Amino acid sequence: MTPTDVIAEVRILINDVRIPQRYSDTDLLSFVNNTVRRMAMLRPDIFTVTAQVATTPDVTQQQLPTTATRLIDILYVVGAGAVEEVDRAFFDTATISWVTDASGTPTKFMRNPKEFRGYFLYPRPSSGVQLMAQYSAAPSVYQLADQLTPIPVSYFSALVDGVVYLASSVDDEHVSSGRAELFNRNFIQTLQASFEADKYIDTPPLPASASLETRIRALELGRAR
Repeated sequence: MTPTDVIAEVRILINDVRIPQRYSDTDLLSFVNNTVRRMAMLRPDIFTVTAQVATTPDVTQQQLPTTATRLIDILYVVGAGAVEEVDRAFFDTATISWVTDASGTPTKFMRNPKEFRGYFLYPRPSSGVQLMAQYSAAPSVYQLADQLTPIPVSYFSALVDGVVYLASSVDDEHVSSGRAELFNRNFIQTLQASFEADKYIDTPPLPASASLETRIRALELGRAR
C-alpha cells in the first residue's frame, strides 16, 4: 500500500480523474501525510516500535528517543530480568528513598503523566544499562512510491476517507453540504471501531472457574469475553 494507491482511490471519490485535474499529486500527497499524522494522534498504537533504548546512568528520570511520541511499555533490561510497572504515588509512599537509593539494574518503572516520552526507573540504572521498550514513533514523511509502513493494509479505507475529508474541506460547496464531514466521521469511526476490536482480541478470556461476580465486574469494565 503506497500513497499512489490511496490517491488513485481518492480521485475517484472526489471526481478528479479527468485531465486537467483539480488536485496535483503533490497536493494529495500532502493530504496523505497529514492524514497519517492524524492517525498517529488518534491511534498511536498503530505506530508501535519495539527497540533497545539506552539509559542515562545514575538518573531516575529517563527519556525515550526523540523519534518516540508516547511510551507504551518497558519490557525488560537487556541481559537481565523483567521490569515491573508500578504506580508512582504508591511507590513514593512505600519506598520513600527510591530517588536516592544506589544505582543498579532497574527492576521497576513508572510513567511520567506530565511527559509522554518520560519515565522513571528504580533503582537508578548503572552505566551501560539497555532496555527493551515499546513506544509509539512519529510517522515518516512519505513519498508517492513509498510503502505506508507500518500501517496495515486493512486501514486503506480509513486513509482514503481521511484524505477525501481534507481534499473536500478545500471546497466550500462540500463543506456546506456536509460531504467533507461525512468522510471525517467515517475516518474517525473506523479507527475507533478497529481499536475496540483489537481490545477484544487482545484481552484474554476469563477462566472457567471465574465467579459470577467476577464476570459481571469484567463486563462493566468491558473486559469479558
